[in-house]
Amino acid sequence: MLNPYKPENAIIKNVKRQTYDVKTYTFAFEKERKDCSFKPGQFIVLSLFGIGEAPFSLCSNPIDKETFALTVRNVGNVTKALDKLSEGDVVGLRGPYGTSWPLEETRNKNILIVAGGLGIASLHALITYVANNRCNYKKVEILYGARTPNDLIFTNEFNHWTNMENTWLLLTVDTVPKESPWPHNVGVVTTLFEKMHSRADNTVVMTCGPEIMIRFVVKGLMYRGFMEDQIFVSLERQMKCGIGICGHCQLGTKIVCKDGPVFRFSEVKGLSDTML
Repeated sequence: MLNPYKPENAIIKNVKRQTYDVKTYTFAFEKERKDCSFKPGQFIVLSLFGIGEAPFSLCSNPIDKETFALTVRNVGNVTKALDKLSEGDVVGLRGPYGTSWPLEETRNKNILIVAGGLGIASLHALITYVANNRCNYKKVEILYGARTPNDLIFTNEFNHWTNMENTWLLLTVDTVPKESPWPHNVGVVTTLFEKMHSRADNTVVMTCGPEIMIRFVVKGLMYRGFMEDQIFVSLERQMKCGIGICGHCQLGTKIVCKDGPVFRFSEVKGLSDTML
């Protein structure tokens, strides 16, 4: 019987700095795999030998069968050790795991994407998928907020997103340093609701970020006529084993790594240990 906890060796193929504390790492498995595909919204568990392991959302192009990418903030033991690695170094990976964004259900509908901070990483794979299959979806609007302009990631792709047909990108930051020009909105991401094009009719919402942000995103959208079953959220905190065995990520009746991390909001509303 195969050990579900045993990672496979993967080589770092590329490291790209996004911000002062965030990098995107591109990997390829050391031994050839028949299939490296994943669905937008799924995650993978990264292991560093002698340090530990942690789950991260896959952020690369889902149609790429040979490599895949993780966007990581340097905040803990695993990420600090990862930050010291470079191209050619080997890590352990297992997965992909979890549920995905509802792309089939969303066909021929409008999409509203609301991202906060590093939550844009999980949604980046979704945006890439939609861009590659643009004819299957109607209007797309992306609302993205961060602490400061220097905390925004994937900035080199903003022009590509806005150049897609019937697609809008609205940006906001909490604060702007005095020396930094900023032509966009200032305030939390929900302040963009006053400026967005999206309406509740025939629209699916997908949101990822801090749980307190998700709480107010849902509240603000429901005030504007959106229903709970139109809104999908990604809950990624507390995950450990990734396969629903350890119980560390149990929230009420749900095991986040197995039943999620992507949920319809109506499934997780009011679960214990969340801010939802």
